[in-house]
Amino acid sequence: MKYLMTLLSTILLLSAGEGPTIKIGLLKYSGGGDWYANPTSLVNLSAFCNKYLGTNMDPEYAVVDAGSVELFNYPLVHMTGHGNVVFSDADADNLRTYLMAGGFLHIDDNYGMDPFVRVAMKKVFPELSFTELPFNHPIYQQKYKFDSGVPKIHKHDEKPAQGFGLIYEGRLVCFYSYESDLGDGWEDQEVHKDPEEIRAKALKMGANIVQYVFGN
Repeated sequence: MKYLMTLLSTILLLSAGEGPTIKIGLLKYSGGGDWYANPTSLVNLSAFCNKYLGTNMDPEYAVVDAGSVELFNYPLVHMTGHGNVVFSDADADNLRTYLMAGGFLHIDDNYGMDPFVRVAMKKVFPELSFTELPFNHPIYQQKYKFDSGVPKIHKHDEKPAQGFGLIYEGRLVCFYSYESDLGDGWEDQEVHKDPEEIRAKALKMGANIVQYVFGN
């Protein structure tokens, strides 16, 4: 109950435009996967949202362990990486409670984490499975319209980009961008040397995620 009240109080303050500056959490997990990938991505996304959405986001994100009570301080938590993901029983229980209490998790496959993150999230919600979101889902219809769903940013296996969700009691609690690599598009331009139009698509989709979380 303490965790639930902490999260709900934070969401209400942020929604009202009062209290602390919005800060995104970056999820730290076990298993050896590089949870720390794309170090400039959330910094650039926050700056973009401040400029084009009028948010008041802290440019510095917070690293938060999956099993930490600190998770409940961040209504939006981002998760990325290329490899293995392992949640302990305590991690899974904590993340489940966080999401049930109103938190939101964005998972961005940076290439190679898909088979691991699906198993890990099944530990969090054994009763749920990822389902592909329809293109008319509100997350694609915020300030920026993505009528074909999540944009393709990097080639990877050259499969089409897909956006999956976990829906708990009618609420989208986790958005999983697969074969897209939004985070690479959010990074500084010199890191991947993406064309500006590609980076713009990635940042606009990221802004939609932020607006969806804090506007609903």
